[in-house]
Amino acid sequence: MSVTANLDTDALARAALEARGLAMDAVAACNSGHLGLPLGAAECGAALFGHALQFNPDDPKWLNRDRFILSAGHGSMFLYSWLHLAGFDLSLEEVKNFRQLGSKTPGHPEYGETDGVEATTGPLGQGTGNIVGYACSQKMLQAKFDNPMDPLFDYHCVALAGDGCLQEGISAEAAAYAARFGLDNLIMFYDSNDVTLDAMADKTQSENTADRYEAYGWDVTVLPDGHDLKAIVEAFEKAKADDNGHPKLIILKTEIGRGIPEVAGTNKAHGEAGVKFIPEDRLKLGLPEERFFVSEETRAFFAAHKAAQKKKYDAWQEKFKIWQGSNPELAQLLADGVAHKHATEQELLKVIPEFDPEKKLATRAAGEVVLNAIAGACPLLTSGSADLHGSTKNYIKGVGDFDVDDYAGRNFHYGIREHAMGAIMNGIAYDGIFKTSGATFLTFSDYMRPSVRLAALAHLPVFYIWTHDSVGVGEDGPTHQPVEHVTALRCIPNLDVYRPADPEETAAAYAAAVERSEGPTALILSRQNLPTLKCTPAETRRQGTLKGGYIVKKETAALEIILIGTGSELQHCLVAAKELGEGCRVVSLPCWERFERQDQSYRDEVLPPACKKRVSIEAGITLAWAKYVGLEGKALGTDSFGLSAPGDTVMEKFGMDAAHVIAAAKSL
Repeated sequence: MSVTANLDTDALARAALEARGLAMDAVAACNSGHLGLPLGAAECGAALFGHALQFNPDDPKWLNRDRFILSAGHGSMFLYSWLHLAGFDLSLEEVKNFRQLGSKTPGHPEYGETDGVEATTGPLGQGTGNIVGYACSQKMLQAKFDNPMDPLFDYHCVALAGDGCLQEGISAEAAAYAARFGLDNLIMFYDSNDVTLDAMADKTQSENTADRYEAYGWDVTVLPDGHDLKAIVEAFEKAKADDNGHPKLIILKTEIGRGIPEVAGTNKAHGEAGVKFIPEDRLKLGLPEERFFVSEETRAFFAAHKAAQKKKYDAWQEKFKIWQGSNPELAQLLADGVAHKHATEQELLKVIPEFDPEKKLATRAAGEVVLNAIAGACPLLTSGSADLHGSTKNYIKGVGDFDVDDYAGRNFHYGIREHAMGAIMNGIAYDGIFKTSGATFLTFSDYMRPSVRLAALAHLPVFYIWTHDSVGVGEDGPTHQPVEHVTALRCIPNLDVYRPADPEETAAAYAAAVERSEGPTALILSRQNLPTLKCTPAETRRQGTLKGGYIVKKETAALEIILIGTGSELQHCLVAAKELGEGCRVVSLPCWERFERQDQSYRDEVLPPACKKRVSIEAGITLAWAKYVGLEGKALGTDSFGLSAPGDTVMEKFGMDAAHVIAAAKSL
């Protein structure tokens, strides 16, 4: 039987028309937003949400739903219109409140704010990486939990992208990765309307996108009429049926801003330029004068579609219950993953052995020991690297590599694709089953910063392992020596940034990163060997690190001065304290964000406000340290780019040693 045999094209065409009307009215109401995509891709929305996608609006996190991401997030009214019509918890009143304070319809889709929104998008191209992460998550889910003879998790991962998304470099990184790793569960629609914001697309691009994606290894279908409902459904169903190891690209040649002829097909249709023509053009389209109009026929059509979807959902739930009964341990593990329930910090610290206090160890090397210790206690933990596992030392031993012949493997090889790595990690985290981490050198965190920022905005529980943390990198020189990066990362709201000083602080930092569920964590680790801080018990260092800051060495007389350090420079504070006398306290602040979340009494206990004589030292820029040393204190750091020389030489050149701490303290 044809996949379009029961396709009600009349009902879907009517829904597409009314979705155009909703977008027009919402953008006109606030005189802000983007009309182009919601009007131009309306038939795609009707085909997907009115016929082809598998979902249950009453259970928007159903494990076997098709995942849909609007990568071109500026066209958010496309998504809001279809979520409303399909019966998700998005009322017409919320649609009317488009872009208003506190509404469920913000300017760009935000994960966690609106049922049915699978990712926070808007920065172009992010969704093309996020959907790859979703597809990876499904492949792992199937490999770890499913019965291949009678699969439970047979959904697909779908995205809608535009010219802007595909111009962004992240989409090329993500596309190459998706093809190499055989993500045939991924289907991406390309709304190819030949228009960008400033001008027609040929002003800035001349490529053949179909040829480019075929060269990556994608299956490509081009629909010359991207408004043909039957053709869209047929192409989508064919893409779903082809489990051939290739991701799928469906190119829709559409007219941007269709329905407002004064601007349609031009770059003026991208934003709100067509608003002034809406009153007259709505009537020409056959829409009534009533704003935010949805016909009773369309309501009835989607009610029937929702009921049909519910029957499929109920049948699947019965099948799932049988699976749960037959696989209680796997079922519990899956439930824990969905609930973000991993081992706690204290449980993890128990499985991490204490380190030899006599042995010097780089915190990246300590991280390798820690990661492998906790991997057994966290079976849903994955680790990836941008072609640097040998240097970042975050390879989990004995659990295999994620690849076409073993999707249960827990080590991801992202290649030299830092930005895609960040977005793919976000996609895995959005899917909400696996705990994901990824690594590269700290200086290259800039390549993935947009994805990190979105992870923080969307409260995603990913963590980053960024090694080679300072000018201590040495001979590789200033291109590879991060100086501003730690401070810049601390500027991102909801990102916890840890820079541990020794192996025991590293153990606690990893434990905190694994347990954290409300946002991302950055682990900043050294290349060079560091001494273990023997002056304080290992347990004290671990528990103190979990609080973000603690007293490493307490004064034995009246408090006169406080020395504060992080990472590889904390050791210099301890050496300096011996000369500065009994009134000197040493404080470690490995995670400012965590420290700031402690109650005021604890913070004042560690850093008594009455003590104004303070010196900080950190091999990075000093810009933000006034927060802790005050106007009367002094911050030592590296406020210029690094140098190409042995690491110890560069550190000495920048004054990252005990002598300079002592001199600074005595100068106060």
